[in-house]
Amino acid sequence: MTYEFLKFLHIIGACVLIGTGAGIAFFMVIAARTLDAAAIAHTAGTVVIADTLFTATAVIIQPITGYLLAGEVGWSLTEGWIVLSLALYILIGAFWLPVVWIQIQLRNLAVIAVGTGAPLPPRYHSLYRIWFACGFPAFIAILGIVWLMIVRPEVAL
Repeated sequence: MTYEFLKFLHIIGACVLIGTGAGIAFFMVIAARTLDAAAIAHTAGTVVIADTLFTATAVIIQPITGYLLAGEVGWSLTEGWIVLSLALYILIGAFWLPVVWIQIQLRNLAVIAVGTGAPLPPRYHSLYRIWFACGFPAFIAILGIVWLMIVRPEVAL
């Protein structure tokens, strides 16, 4: 593959990760604010699909294209900015994996509430707070990766 094509795929992957993440967060927050179990069930269902189709695909493509790009350019994977990028990527994954599970639980709890006509249970609200809190470090970390990729600073490790 050519450098330009690999770089294109890598940048598109980053855009998908950031865009899908921000979009998911926005729509989940807006739906949650309504406290309408039907709206939450629908939105969370769509979010789970989007995470599966878009985020998971980009999560797989990013390290592959990054590895191929580094090889194409001749960068060592032990360069400081690459090591930091990989560490932040792992950190994001440590937040994202539980968030995916939480989104499924939020959807399921909302579907049950709709089906029974009951209000959203306390567990929904507890999980939602955890989901919300996990978004901040993950989003900051992905912005850090983008900065590292653009600037490629000299980092001594």
